[in-house]
Amino acid sequence: MIDWMLALLSTEPFRLVAFIAGACGFVGLNAAYLVWVERKGAAHIQRRPGPMEAGYQGLLQPLADALKLMSKQVIVPPGADALLFRLAPVMVMAPAMMCFAVLPWTQELTAASINVGLLMIFAFGSINVMAIMLGGWSSRNKYAIISAARVVSQDVAYEIPMLLTVITVIMITGTMNLNEIVAQQQGAFWNWNLFRGIWDFSGGGAGHVGGNIIMPVTFVIFFICMLAETNRAPFDMAEAESELVAGAFTEYAGMGFGVFFMAEYANIVVGCAMATVLFLGGWGSPIGVLDGTWWLAATWFLLKMYLLIFTVVWVRWTFPRTQFYGLLNLSWKILIPTALVTLVLSAVLLKIDGSGPADSAIDPFLIQPAAQVAVETPPAP
Repeated sequence: MIDWMLALLSTEPFRLVAFIAGACGFVGLNAAYLVWVERKGAAHIQRRPGPMEAGYQGLLQPLADALKLMSKQVIVPPGADALLFRLAPVMVMAPAMMCFAVLPWTQELTAASINVGLLMIFAFGSINVMAIMLGGWSSRNKYAIISAARVVSQDVAYEIPMLLTVITVIMITGTMNLNEIVAQQQGAFWNWNLFRGIWDFSGGGAGHVGGNIIMPVTFVIFFICMLAETNRAPFDMAEAESELVAGAFTEYAGMGFGVFFMAEYANIVVGCAMATVLFLGGWGSPIGVLDGTWWLAATWFLLKMYLLIFTVVWVRWTFPRTQFYGLLNLSWKILIPTALVTLVLSAVLLKIDGSGPADSAIDPFLIQPAAQVAVETPPAP
């Protein structure tokens, strides 16, 4: 019976449906209990007990919060655009759910391994900005509209350095297939893209330059941009309580507000999973052993991902929110120039060393447009 079910789930479309159902449950569980982790973490950082009343150590508090939000009525403000007001929470949540379809939890545990998985995640992630903007604009609330404008300017500013860091990884690995990016980092931790280029032991021996010698700086830039893209403190201009009440979500109540809240944590999970895939070896063991089975590989992936999520919580309750213009200056004056330097340095080192990915390893997607131009362009008269 079990073998028959496994065989059924390994075929399409049952495999995709099973992964969608699993992703929904995983996102819901994380959205619920990452709130608990954040509240307990903030409490311990501030020397408080945190939630203690609902269940042991407050473990039932997320369930109580969910029941409270579901029991409240979703009210559309007078004069608001009712269609866009109701559509905005769905537009925030749906892209995050779609990103789980291409995330490689293990070599076997992937809903869809496609050559442009990395591009797909950034394509769906860009919808998040539009959804928050629509949520604020459709509310007909001046605080929500100001906050939506802040979100757009902040996300555009931080998408640029994030994409530059991702292009650096693509240049080194030669692929946008997330499974292939992880496969190239297998072995011990020195094969990870985080250290690749400092000392590359995977080919050419010790001291063989395999990419960007300041790859840790590239990782830090990616992590900072991930905080900004997910609207986490000190980049939470979308809900700066001191001057914008609840930001773009001021007019939302009940599960309308709850879905925005769930989407924030879903995007954090996606962002930390992406950092794990691109820089920390994905499902690979840091010591090169104990990752031979799918459940061990999944355990290593989750350990790395949740360590980054804990760091996200740690950063929020350590650094205060700063002025909005200071955050924009951080991106335009520091992160973008630094990301450009790492990108150019990677290109120069790969060219000099000749250790870049072979042409056969590069995705056809990356070279197909140029080939089409070469074939389809008629000769000059």
